[in-house]
Amino acid sequence: MSNTLSHPELAALIQARAGVVIDPLDLERPGASFDDFGVDSLGLLGVVGELENRHGLKVTNGAESAKTPAEFLDLVNSSFATKAGA
Repeated sequence: MSNTLSHPELAALIQARAGVVIDPLDLERPGASFDDFGVDSLGLLGVVGELENRHGLKVTNGAESAKTPAEFLDLVNSSFATKAGA
């Protein structure tokens, strides 16, 4: 996994941690929300935990409460950028 989380990687993590299969292209749809896919904050918490374990960093608080894939990716990728700049 790179230092930037992509839609395909997010889809794979959601499947592994939340048990929900989502086409990565659907995550890119403007206006798409996690509610549309049946992914709740507990599922996202599992994704956040996996990312923190893999990358040895603390993901921005609130990422597990993101309402959209775009918001989630912004929060996670800003965490990666902060770590890279440290």
